[in-house]
This record gives sequence, C-alpha cells and structure tokens, in this order.
Amino acid sequence: MFFVKLMSDGGPVMWVIAACAVLALFIFLCKVFQFHRDEISVRELMRGLVNVLQRNGVVEALTLCDNTPGPVARLLTAGILAHERGDSNIRTAIDDAAMEELPKLERTIPLFGMLSYIFVLLGLLGTVLGMLDAFEAIRASEHFYAGSIGEPLAKALLTTAAGLTMAIPCHVGYTYLTMRVETLTLDMEKAALELTGFFERQQQEKKAEENA
Repeated sequence: MFFVKLMSDGGPVMWVIAACAVLALFIFLCKVFQFHRDEISVRELMRGLVNVLQRNGVVEALTLCDNTPGPVARLLTAGILAHERGDSNIRTAIDDAAMEELPKLERTIPLFGMLSYIFVLLGLLGTVLGMLDAFEAIRASEHFYAGSIGEPLAKALLTTAAGLTMAIPCHVGYTYLTMRVETLTLDMEKAALELTGFFERQQQEKKAEENA
C-alpha cells in the first residue's frame, strides 16, 4: 500500500505528522460545524426583536432568542433580561455575556494555529534525523558510494515535504477560522449596539410622554 510504504520510508516522524494531521482535521471540522450552526442573519433577528419589543412582548422576544442559535442571540437575551430587571447599564450585562461567549468561539483555534508551526518543525526534525543517518552511513562505510546515503536522504526529504504539505493548508484553515471569529464578534457588537440604542430611544420617548 502506497500510504504505508510512504510512512515507513519517512520514519517515525511521519507517523507523528500523520497523528497531528488527524487532530488538525478534527479541530477544523468541529469549528466549521460550530460556526455554520451559529451563523444567522443579525438584521432579520433584530428586525423581529424590535417588532416584538415595540409591542412589549418581552416573553415573545426571549422565546425568539432562545430559538435562535449562536452567541448573538444569547447576548441579546442577556440585554433584554437586564432591561427587565431595571439595570441602569444594560451594556454591562451584554459585555459580561460576551466575555462568556468569546472563549467558546476561540476554543481550540490557538491549538489549530500551533499545529501549523508544529508541522514545519516536525518536517525539519525529520530532515535533521535523515541527515544524521546519512552522515552515519558515510562514517560507517569504508568505501563511500551514493547508494549508501540514498535512503537517509529520501527520509529527510519525505518528512520535509510532509511537514510543509500539512503546514500550508493548516495555516490557511487557521486564517479562515480566525476570520469567522472576527465576523461573529462584529455581529455581536452590532446587535448589542442596536439593542441598547432601541432601549435608550424607548426610554427617551417614555420620558418625553411623562413631561408632556
């Protein structure tokens, strides 16, 4: 089998690279699934919430948030509950909820980013080990010939190629996941600003009616 032969020719470092590759793929797929599940239209959600809250349908608004997946809806829930409790600073409650949601979004992404560097280092490690084997073969041979160092050099090149082959897509995947986190963070900020702005306008209108 080609894969088994490739791993055997590359030496033990190739198996470490393969194990890291499986881990990287697992992390990437889990995060992609999480972001896909949490992806919503913030504009539509806010439009629905505003329409409900204008009718004082707080329970309906909370139900809408509970039925909407993702950190944006959970932030809005925290803001609505803070408003209902009569908290003076709704933004504080939203920020506290954001502090809980951001680590969930970023979880395992630093590990995924670290793997892109580990692949390069493993490739270099395999190269060094292969070169050491080649020099050992030269030292042990009374009569040097090119074939004596062919296998060690092949191992060195295989591990280098394998490390770089995994490092490149891993780094691209890390950049993609980081961008998704930034997008979700911006959505959370936008929703928080719209909700606090809505409650502030509501409060101003209420004061204007009382003073009229």
